[in-house]
Amino acid sequence: MKIIVDADACPVKDEIESFAKANSMEVIMVIDTSHILTSDYSKIIVVDKGKDNVDMVVINNTCKGDIVVTQDFGVACLALGKGAHAINQNGLIFTDKNMDKFLFERHLSKQARKMGKKTTHVKKRTKIDDKKFEKSLQLLSKHIK
Repeated sequence: MKIIVDADACPVKDEIESFAKANSMEVIMVIDTSHILTSDYSKIIVVDKGKDNVDMVVINNTCKGDIVVTQDFGVACLALGKGAHAINQNGLIFTDKNMDKFLFERHLSKQARKMGKKTTHVKKRTKIDDKKFEKSLQLLSKHIK
């Protein structure tokens, strides 16, 4: 089991690495060429900038039982389809039971953006958000083992 991270905009990379080190887990972080990332623990894969390039590399490196960290509902859905587990940066664990709802919301947001509407308001991240992620990651890993 390994952790694969859609790392371009992931705010919990340090938390992931700390968890992985403590649990002797491999970590693969995938970014595109518009980002810079270094790590003495994780394997970093850099891909050309382009629509869905990072997403495809994340999924192509995902195996049954792995944990995928992504905020992209489509990537989470593909990970679940491969028998992997998916979690977002806020600690939301994606499941077969909640995925339809998220994909439908993504569709509605895309339609609203096409009509020129703003669809989200991103609030400032706090340490509480990081702790929620860490707690969910631990819960997910216990469920897997």
